[in-house]
Amino acid sequence: MTVQPVRLTVLTRDDLAPPHNLDAIRELADVRLTTAADLSRDLQGSDALLLWDYFSSALRDAWDGADALRWVHVCAAGVDAMLFDGLRASDVTVTNARGVFDGPIAEFVLASILARDKQLHRSRALQRDHVWEWRETRRTTGSTALVVGTGGIGRAVARLLRAVGIAVTGAGRTARDEDPDFGTVVSTDDLVDHVADADTVVLIAPLTEQTAGLVDARVLAAMKPDAHLINVGRGALVVESDLVDALRDGTIGAASLDVVDTEPLPGDSPLWDMDQVAISPHMSGDVVGWRDELADQFLVRLRAYAAGDELQGAVDKDRGYVH
Repeated sequence: MTVQPVRLTVLTRDDLAPPHNLDAIRELADVRLTTAADLSRDLQGSDALLLWDYFSSALRDAWDGADALRWVHVCAAGVDAMLFDGLRASDVTVTNARGVFDGPIAEFVLASILARDKQLHRSRALQRDHVWEWRETRRTTGSTALVVGTGGIGRAVARLLRAVGIAVTGAGRTARDEDPDFGTVVSTDDLVDHVADADTVVLIAPLTEQTAGLVDARVLAAMKPDAHLINVGRGALVVESDLVDALRDGTIGAASLDVVDTEPLPGDSPLWDMDQVAISPHMSGDVVGWRDELADQFLVRLRAYAAGDELQGAVDKDRGYVH
């Protein structure tokens, strides 16, 4: 096996520690650590770019410096923040962190469902006020869920929810029957026709031109009055003003939002003060050791790249996800 020298630029931040396995990466590559301000300069001559600062859109502004770039690896499942027309039209291969976040996000979704069904948020609020209030809670087994997004994370969600007795349907680009994880998959184009069947609607679709604003007033109005919306995808999948109205009016029962349209969520957002809303700061996949796992995944990809092997799981840059 012939290993080719790799000229690698790693985009990081001043407040972000470099990958834990940087020494191993340096055995395969000539590494330049840089930040967004210097990316255009430090990208020159590099054939590979690691977006360790995975939400950065700096490559767009530094594109003129990408004179030798052949491969970009993004340490995130979603790549919407860094895609732009020049990159899409180029021959540069884009890979992402497919697989790293599947299990943790699935656990987070299940936890969100159980917390709502078992009124854990309310119990905590009552405990804080020293109030002993007996209630009946909802049975989770036997409920229904529609998982919008049928990629690796969506499939992990479906498998875990089914394991606790939740009946799961998927929504994706193409409708189909007899899917191994979802059973039935409906088209996201017809979402409004299917949300009424679900006690829980889980959003984990990639953010694309087709999915931006997917859940709007029309879709929310079609949901069950007591439905629970969980968003662990991207905030822009939901028209946030429509969601606020739906929660105020009782059109839906609850929302668990790990992502929102503007992050951090502005202090004056009405979502903060809604008792039926649970907010978390875009952390559903960030379990202890997640950055180490991202770095180890990149090292595996780097070894393949240096050996001249085909990079597995490349992102379809037109669609915005691994197809």
